[in-house]
Amino acid sequence: MKQSLAFLLFALAILLPAHAQLLTPAAPANQPLDRIVAVVNDDVILQSELNDAVLSVQQQYAGHTEQLPPMNVLQQQVLNRLVLMRLQIQKAQDQGIHVSDADVDQAIQGVAQQNKLSPEQLRAEVERSGASFASFREQLADQITVQRLHQNVVRDSVSVTDSEIDNLLSSPTYKAGEVHLAHIQISIPGGADAAAIQASQAKAGQALAAIKGGMDFNAAAIRYSDAPDALDGGDLGWRRLDEIPPAFADTITSMKPGEVSAALRGPTGFHILKLVDQRQSSRKMVTELHARQILIKPSELLTPAQAEQKAQDLYHRIVDKHEDFATLAKENSKDDTTANIGGDMGWFPPQAWGQAIAAQLGQLKDNQVSAPFQSAAGWHILQRLGERQSDQTVQIERDQARQAIGTRKSEQAYDDYLRDLRSNAYVDILVPELRAADDRAAASAP
Repeated sequence: MKQSLAFLLFALAILLPAHAQLLTPAAPANQPLDRIVAVVNDDVILQSELNDAVLSVQQQYAGHTEQLPPMNVLQQQVLNRLVLMRLQIQKAQDQGIHVSDADVDQAIQGVAQQNKLSPEQLRAEVERSGASFASFREQLADQITVQRLHQNVVRDSVSVTDSEIDNLLSSPTYKAGEVHLAHIQISIPGGADAAAIQASQAKAGQALAAIKGGMDFNAAAIRYSDAPDALDGGDLGWRRLDEIPPAFADTITSMKPGEVSAALRGPTGFHILKLVDQRQSSRKMVTELHARQILIKPSELLTPAQAEQKAQDLYHRIVDKHEDFATLAKENSKDDTTANIGGDMGWFPPQAWGQAIAAQLGQLKDNQVSAPFQSAAGWHILQRLGERQSDQTVQIERDQARQAIGTRKSEQAYDDYLRDLRSNAYVDILVPELRAADDRAAASAP
């Protein structure tokens, strides 16, 4: 659990989109005053923030420090993430994105559950690590803010049509299955000239040479990649092959687990891919239930007590007097989607109508009628009609294709958005050794 929490603190501190101000103990009283290491539009990043972020990375890689690049490269990587985070927060504020205390409370509840803790225990663990819980809340707020910015950008720029899904599934290049990938990205700046493109290509060549020379791929990603996940060793996790750009997918399908690709040119730069593992898709069989219901809702004309009594009366008419369920549903049910068809709910996955109905159906045998029970909608009477195993392979394949196309478009859209955000911002790295090599060259040019 402590390891999980430590990773969480690291992730909140560094990983996009949550790599703003970090969780660290208060500075000693005799520590020198902060200096400004970077100006980001109207905001600044302090040396203490950078130091804390670097320390978080070092703690995360404790025992594996050989994977970390030299200190100046690590500082540049971390500072780049801090700058990008600051720009996103600024943009979100410009768009009026607001995160309430209730939103943060809910996020804390989720983090606590993931770590199998209560919120109080989570707070104690954070403070035991030497961090400020107030800073922890601020980081969660920043994370939620950037997630909402991402959602706004994607919602406004990404859509998936049925025709796109049909074209993907019918394409001779369509590939099923999943792959676990890691990558190194060497970006090409927007509007780059031939010299800048050549410099990026040369850096990709250096990364490949280091890997061929025995450097661990994750360590090479930390050292050379400028993708947001570089400090995670470039790990992309499991991806469906149809989520990956076709040019890259063609390369991956010819690789074996453990192999590393050549430097591939993409829209935003050069990419080096490692196939960590792969697995095939299988048929998707889903349990479905068939049921019907009568719903009695309280209203201005029917008090809650009267609604309950009416449900009890209908239940006895069905069970004791053997009146027809469908007829009573047509006459009495207030569920607009099922009343006119005798309460028939059709075939559906167990959770499709909510947990309360799923729990009741799980206790019934076929053709058995439930006693009246209450949900947020009112009082229900259910009759379970059957159960079956349904082959949902085609529908799930279409759903996954829609998600894959959307994911691919979303990643490209947000990557373009971040590139534009960075290129149009005023960012001044005040400490020369923290500038990237090309930035130092530009600064020294007459």
